[in-house]
Amino acid sequence: MMIAEVRSMLLFLTLLLSVFQSSLCTLQHVTCGSLVKLLNADATVRLHSHDVKYGSGSGQQSVTAVNDQDDSNSYWQVVQAYNTPTCIRGSAVQCGDVVRLLHMNTDKYLHSHLFSAPLTDSHQEVSAYERTDTGDNWKVVCDSDLWRRDGVVKFQHIDTGSFLAITGSQYGRPIKGQYEVAAMKRDSRKCGWRSSEGVFVKESDEPLKYNEQREADEDNEEEHDEL
Repeated sequence: MMIAEVRSMLLFLTLLLSVFQSSLCTLQHVTCGSLVKLLNADATVRLHSHDVKYGSGSGQQSVTAVNDQDDSNSYWQVVQAYNTPTCIRGSAVQCGDVVRLLHMNTDKYLHSHLFSAPLTDSHQEVSAYERTDTGDNWKVVCDSDLWRRDGVVKFQHIDTGSFLAITGSQYGRPIKGQYEVAAMKRDSRKCGWRSSEGVFVKESDEPLKYNEQREADEDNEEEHDEL
């Protein structure tokens, strides 16, 4: 079993334990450290990634959307924004907060930049990026005070101002039938997302620990500039 897969399994088991140790009340909002699947509100497909690289543009790991409800490649962990203090595990994510989304199975961050999307070149490419920089930062846009589990939110890319969306286009081989995910300059109904399946952790006095060593290592790396 690959190291990333073992790490992902340990993360999932840790989060499950956090849920069982919490009180019986059900959290109504998304929290820091939660592991979620994001369902597009317009097309009912889930944000997805996998170890398949784009054949054009950045050549980074592709990000798509799929119909399959049970695919573990659709889990994303909500973590603090790049170059900000580690968030408190289980603290509520507020509307207007800036976060990163970490793909559980491949340990890469949801990312965007000025490369054109593979199928619709009027939009920006969205990828999963193994290092981290400001291109991983997304603002949670919603109408209430908190990111509610039953509400629709939008993710606005901090560096470019574009919104995470599906375009409606579908890929051929090797990921036939999966939907293109891109970043759009204009807000539209295709930009709305709901949290669906997931593990939602209760607030703790402890900071989120999963990324501490990774963050320390990345602080010593050179920053990556694609804009």
